[in-house]
Amino acid sequence: MFKARIEVTLKSKILDPQGKAIESSLRNLGFTRLSKVRTGKNIDIVVDETEVDKAVELATSACTKLLANPVTEEYEGELFDASGKSVAKFSSPNSARSDAKVKS
Repeated sequence: MFKARIEVTLKSKILDPQGKAIESSLRNLGFTRLSKVRTGKNIDIVVDETEVDKAVELATSACTKLLANPVTEEYEGELFDASGKSVAKFSSPNSARSDAKVKS
């Protein structure tokens, strides 16, 4: 059994009105040295699988079919074993966010 932690964000070329609103509010509160705010969502999932490759495949499939809109969003995920050790990373195809690969 594994735990997958997935971060879904808007692609860099997609406008982020929520991020802009947060940035404006931060400036109004005096946080003038913070900028380029982008929002996203974090999703934790338990993957009932015994093999790392199959667990990554299940998590990736969930991302591409439901959790992330491939037109406007990209995802990056990490798989952890029962002890909390990172065993794999995965991301959207052609993701600009990382070069995550499955660890051996």
